[in-house]
Amino acid sequence: MKVSTMRFAPFFICFSLIFAASGTVSPVKADELLEIYHARLGTDDHFNSRGQRLTNAAAIIRQDRANFHKFGVRDRGDTSDEFFSSKSNRAILERMLRNGSASRSTLRRIVNGTPRITVKIYRHYINVFVR
Repeated sequence: MKVSTMRFAPFFICFSLIFAASGTVSPVKADELLEIYHARLGTDDHFNSRGQRLTNAAAIIRQDRANFHKFGVRDRGDTSDEFFSSKSNRAILERMLRNGSASRSTLRRIVNGTPRITVKIYRHYINVFVR
């Protein structure tokens, strides 16, 4: 006996709409914006805690968040974020930037200067812009 799937389509559509509208489950989508923060990447952010000069943008951004959350070293214009308050989340910042986007000009300005940046945090990546 063959059952037509078309017969059940209205039921599944209706159930899906009711479930989605109920708001009981709200999974984070991969491309859903979680947070935005702003930071001035100051001189202190260009050196790690051992005093070594950092030479890539992701490491500088990571140090900025460690300075902000762990060491209380903040530059004028720095704003808080929840995501990178976690050491384990800071540890994956480099990978998140590789998965996200920043122009070559932005990366160069981060390494060679003290720009103000905006960071958009998504579940698996970040996008970085110079302000």
